[in-house]
Amino acid sequence: MPVPLADVWAAMPTWGWVVLGVTAFTIGFSKTAVNGLGTLCIAVLAMLMPARESTGVALLLLLVGDIVAVIVYRKNVEWKLLANLILPVLLGLGLGTAFLSFVDDLVLKRTIGVVLLVLLLIGLLPVKVNASGLPMKLTYGSLAGFTTMVANAGGPAMNLYLLASKFDKWRFIATTSWFFFAVNVTKVPFQIAQGIIVPDTARLAATLAALVLLGCWIGRLTIDHINQHLFDTLVIILTAISALYLIFG
Repeated sequence: MPVPLADVWAAMPTWGWVVLGVTAFTIGFSKTAVNGLGTLCIAVLAMLMPARESTGVALLLLLVGDIVAVIVYRKNVEWKLLANLILPVLLGLGLGTAFLSFVDDLVLKRTIGVVLLVLLLIGLLPVKVNASGLPMKLTYGSLAGFTTMVANAGGPAMNLYLLASKFDKWRFIATTSWFFFAVNVTKVPFQIAQGIIVPDTARLAATLAALVLLGCWIGRLTIDHINQHLFDTLVIILTAISALYLIFG
Protein backbone atom coordinates (compact mmCIF):
# COMPACT_ATOMS: atom_id res chain seq x y z
CA MET A 1 0.00 0.00 0.00
CA PRO A 2 1.40 3.45 -0.90
CA VAL A 3 2.01 5.81 2.00
CA PRO A 4 -0.52 8.68 2.02
CA LEU A 5 1.12 12.01 1.25
CA ALA A 6 -0.38 13.49 4.41
CA ASP A 7 1.66 10.98 6.43
CA VAL A 8 4.79 11.80 4.41
CA TRP A 9 4.35 15.50 5.15
CA ALA A 10 3.77 14.86 8.88
CA ALA A 11 6.99 12.85 9.09
CA MET A 12 9.08 15.27 7.01
CA PRO A 13 11.67 17.15 9.13
CA THR A 14 12.04 20.92 8.93
CA TRP A 15 15.10 20.66 6.69
CA GLY A 16 13.01 18.59 4.27
CA TRP A 17 10.46 21.37 3.96
CA VAL A 18 13.26 23.89 3.43
CA VAL A 19 14.72 21.77 0.64
CA LEU A 20 11.24 21.36 -0.84
CA GLY A 21 10.77 25.13 -0.87
CA VAL A 22 14.19 25.73 -2.43
CA THR A 23 13.40 23.11 -5.06
CA ALA A 24 10.12 24.81 -5.97
CA PHE A 25 11.93 28.14 -6.26
CA THR A 26 14.62 26.54 -8.43
CA ILE A 27 12.01 25.03 -10.76
CA GLY A 28 10.71 28.54 -11.39
CA PHE A 29 14.24 29.88 -11.85
CA SER A 30 15.04 27.14 -14.34
CA LYS A 31 12.02 28.03 -16.46
CA THR A 32 13.12 31.62 -17.07
CA ALA A 33 16.91 31.37 -16.73
CA VAL A 34 18.89 28.10 -16.70
CA ASN A 35 16.73 25.28 -18.00
CA GLY A 36 19.16 22.51 -17.07
CA LEU A 37 18.30 22.91 -13.39
CA GLY A 38 14.89 21.34 -13.95
CA THR A 39 16.11 17.74 -14.10
CA LEU A 40 18.00 18.13 -10.84
CA CYS A 41 14.85 19.47 -9.18
CA ILE A 42 12.89 16.41 -10.26
CA ALA A 43 15.58 14.20 -8.77
CA VAL A 44 15.42 16.08 -5.45
CA LEU A 45 11.64 15.76 -5.27
CA ALA A 46 11.96 12.02 -5.81
CA MET A 47 14.29 11.83 -2.81
CA LEU A 48 11.92 13.77 -0.53
CA MET A 49 8.75 11.78 -1.19
CA PRO A 50 7.57 8.57 -2.87
CA ALA A 51 8.57 8.53 -6.54
CA ARG A 52 5.04 8.19 -7.89
CA GLU A 53 3.71 11.14 -5.89
CA SER A 54 6.79 13.23 -6.61
CA THR A 55 6.12 12.82 -10.33
CA GLY A 56 2.68 14.39 -9.97
CA VAL A 57 3.90 17.24 -7.79
CA ALA A 58 6.80 17.92 -10.16
CA LEU A 59 4.54 18.05 -13.21
CA LEU A 60 2.20 20.60 -11.61
CA LEU A 61 5.08 22.79 -10.42
CA LEU A 62 6.70 22.61 -13.84
CA LEU A 63 3.43 23.70 -15.43
CA VAL A 64 3.28 26.78 -13.19
CA GLY A 65 6.72 27.75 -14.43
CA ASP A 66 5.81 26.82 -18.02
CA ILE A 67 2.87 29.22 -18.04
CA VAL A 68 5.03 32.12 -16.88
CA ALA A 69 7.82 31.26 -19.32
CA VAL A 70 5.60 31.02 -22.41
CA ILE A 71 4.14 34.43 -21.58
CA VAL A 72 7.48 36.10 -20.92
CA TYR A 73 9.30 34.61 -23.91
CA ARG A 74 6.45 34.42 -26.40
CA LYS A 75 8.28 36.53 -29.02
CA ASN A 76 11.42 34.41 -29.38
CA VAL A 77 10.00 31.00 -30.26
CA GLU A 78 11.29 28.96 -33.21
CA TRP A 79 7.90 27.58 -34.30
CA LYS A 80 9.31 25.82 -37.35
CA LEU A 81 11.70 23.82 -35.20
CA LEU A 82 8.89 22.81 -32.85
CA ALA A 83 6.70 21.74 -35.76
CA ASN A 84 9.55 19.62 -37.16
CA LEU A 85 9.94 17.84 -33.80
CA ILE A 86 6.30 16.77 -33.39
CA LEU A 87 6.61 13.41 -35.14
CA PRO A 88 10.01 12.47 -33.61
CA VAL A 89 8.71 13.33 -30.14
CA LEU A 90 5.59 11.23 -30.67
CA LEU A 91 7.86 8.39 -31.80
CA GLY A 92 9.89 8.79 -28.62
CA LEU A 93 6.76 8.76 -26.46
CA GLY A 94 5.69 5.50 -28.10
CA LEU A 95 9.11 3.92 -27.66
CA GLY A 96 9.20 5.06 -24.04
CA THR A 97 5.83 3.48 -23.35
CA ALA A 98 7.00 0.17 -24.85
CA PHE A 99 10.36 0.32 -23.05
CA LEU A 100 8.63 0.74 -19.70
CA SER A 101 6.98 -2.65 -20.18
CA PHE A 102 10.29 -4.53 -20.33
CA VAL A 103 12.75 -2.99 -17.86
CA ASP A 104 12.91 -2.23 -14.17
CA ASP A 105 13.51 1.24 -12.71
CA LEU A 106 17.27 0.80 -12.21
CA VAL A 107 17.95 -0.32 -15.79
CA LEU A 108 15.73 2.48 -17.05
CA LYS A 109 17.57 5.24 -15.18
CA ARG A 110 21.00 3.97 -16.18
CA THR A 111 19.99 3.61 -19.82
CA ILE A 112 18.80 7.20 -19.99
CA GLY A 113 21.90 8.47 -18.20
CA VAL A 114 24.27 6.66 -20.58
CA VAL A 115 22.42 7.92 -23.66
CA LEU A 116 22.57 11.51 -22.41
CA LEU A 117 26.28 11.29 -21.65
CA VAL A 118 26.98 9.88 -25.13
CA LEU A 119 25.02 12.74 -26.72
CA LEU A 120 26.88 15.24 -24.55
CA LEU A 121 30.25 13.86 -25.60
CA ILE A 122 29.22 13.93 -29.26
CA GLY A 123 28.20 17.57 -28.85
CA LEU A 124 31.63 18.43 -27.44
CA LEU A 125 33.52 16.94 -30.40
CA PRO A 126 35.30 19.48 -32.60
CA VAL A 127 33.44 18.15 -35.65
CA LYS A 128 30.00 19.78 -35.56
CA VAL A 129 26.99 17.90 -36.89
CA ASN A 130 24.18 19.46 -38.91
CA ALA A 131 21.51 20.12 -36.29
CA SER A 132 18.95 20.96 -38.97
CA GLY A 133 19.35 17.59 -40.69
CA LEU A 134 16.75 14.84 -40.45
CA PRO A 135 18.99 12.42 -38.47
CA MET A 136 19.51 15.01 -35.73
CA LYS A 137 15.82 15.88 -35.55
CA LEU A 138 14.89 12.21 -35.28
CA THR A 139 17.58 11.48 -32.71
CA TYR A 140 17.04 14.38 -30.33
CA GLY A 141 13.28 14.67 -30.84
CA SER A 142 12.62 10.98 -30.19
CA LEU A 143 15.06 11.00 -27.26
CA ALA A 144 13.30 13.98 -25.69
CA GLY A 145 9.95 12.21 -26.04
CA PHE A 146 11.40 8.94 -24.75
CA THR A 147 13.06 10.39 -21.67
CA THR A 148 10.06 12.60 -20.89
CA MET A 149 7.78 9.58 -20.90
CA VAL A 150 9.96 7.26 -18.86
CA ALA A 151 11.63 9.61 -16.35
CA ASN A 152 10.38 13.20 -16.67
CA ALA A 153 13.88 13.89 -17.96
CA GLY A 154 13.33 15.28 -21.43
CA GLY A 155 15.10 18.55 -20.67
CA PRO A 156 18.72 17.43 -21.21
CA ALA A 157 18.01 15.96 -24.66
CA MET A 158 16.18 19.09 -25.79
CA ASN A 159 18.90 21.30 -24.32
CA LEU A 160 21.62 19.47 -26.24
CA TYR A 161 19.66 19.74 -29.49
CA LEU A 162 19.20 23.49 -29.15
CA LEU A 163 22.85 23.94 -28.23
CA ALA A 164 23.80 22.01 -31.36
CA SER A 165 21.45 24.30 -33.30
CA LYS A 166 23.48 27.31 -32.05
CA PHE A 167 20.48 29.04 -30.47
CA ASP A 168 21.12 32.15 -28.45
CA LYS A 169 19.83 32.12 -24.88
CA TRP A 170 16.60 33.96 -25.73
CA ARG A 171 15.51 31.58 -28.49
CA PHE A 172 16.79 28.67 -26.40
CA ILE A 173 14.58 29.47 -23.40
CA ALA A 174 11.54 30.49 -25.45
CA THR A 175 11.59 27.36 -27.60
CA THR A 176 12.14 24.95 -24.70
CA SER A 177 9.41 26.72 -22.72
CA TRP A 178 6.77 26.16 -25.40
CA PHE A 179 8.01 22.65 -26.11
CA PHE A 180 7.67 21.46 -22.52
CA PHE A 181 4.50 23.43 -21.89
CA ALA A 182 2.84 21.47 -24.71
CA VAL A 183 4.32 18.17 -23.52
CA ASN A 184 3.41 18.72 -19.86
CA VAL A 185 -0.17 19.77 -20.63
CA THR A 186 -0.54 16.60 -22.69
CA LYS A 187 0.66 14.48 -19.77
CA VAL A 188 -1.79 15.89 -17.18
CA PRO A 189 -4.91 13.86 -18.12
CA PHE A 190 -2.86 10.65 -18.30
CA GLN A 191 -1.38 11.23 -14.85
CA ILE A 192 -4.81 11.98 -13.42
CA ALA A 193 -6.15 8.77 -14.94
CA GLN A 194 -3.22 6.81 -13.49
CA GLY A 195 -3.73 8.27 -10.02
CA ILE A 196 -0.40 10.10 -10.07
CA ILE A 197 -2.01 13.52 -9.79
CA VAL A 198 -4.48 13.35 -6.90
CA PRO A 199 -5.95 15.98 -4.54
CA ASP A 200 -2.98 15.67 -2.14
CA THR A 201 -0.41 16.30 -4.86
CA ALA A 202 -2.45 19.22 -6.19
CA ARG A 203 -2.66 20.76 -2.70
CA LEU A 204 1.10 20.47 -2.17
CA ALA A 205 1.77 22.00 -5.59
CA ALA A 206 -0.62 24.85 -4.82
CA THR A 207 1.18 25.48 -1.53
CA LEU A 208 4.53 25.73 -3.33
CA ALA A 209 3.30 27.63 -6.40
CA ALA A 210 4.20 31.06 -4.98
CA LEU A 211 7.84 29.97 -4.65
CA VAL A 212 7.83 28.81 -8.26
CA LEU A 213 6.53 32.23 -9.33
CA LEU A 214 9.22 33.94 -7.24
CA GLY A 215 11.85 31.79 -8.92
CA CYS A 216 10.47 32.73 -12.35
CA TRP A 217 10.74 36.42 -11.48
CA ILE A 218 14.32 36.15 -10.16
CA GLY A 219 15.28 34.07 -13.19
CA ARG A 220 13.92 36.69 -15.58
CA LEU A 221 15.97 39.37 -13.82
CA THR A 222 19.08 37.18 -13.81
CA ILE A 223 19.07 36.02 -17.44
CA ASP A 224 19.93 39.53 -18.64
CA HIS A 225 23.25 39.26 -16.80
CA ILE A 226 24.25 35.77 -17.99
CA ASN A 227 26.52 35.86 -21.04
CA GLN A 228 26.09 33.35 -23.85
CA HIS A 229 29.25 31.35 -23.12
CA LEU A 230 28.39 31.02 -19.43
CA PHE A 231 24.83 30.04 -20.36
CA ASP A 232 26.03 27.26 -22.71
CA THR A 233 28.55 26.06 -20.12
CA LEU A 234 25.92 25.88 -17.36
CA VAL A 235 23.59 23.86 -19.58
CA ILE A 236 26.36 21.38 -20.45
CA ILE A 237 27.44 20.99 -16.81
CA LEU A 238 23.89 20.53 -15.53
CA THR A 239 23.14 18.02 -18.28
CA ALA A 240 26.21 16.00 -17.28
CA ILE A 241 25.25 16.11 -13.59
CA SER A 242 21.71 15.00 -14.41
CA ALA A 243 22.97 12.11 -16.52
CA LEU A 244 25.42 10.99 -13.82
CA TYR A 245 22.66 11.10 -11.22
CA LEU A 246 20.50 8.84 -13.36
CA ILE A 247 23.37 6.37 -13.71
CA PHE A 248 24.68 6.32 -10.15
CA GLY A 249 21.92 7.92 -8.04
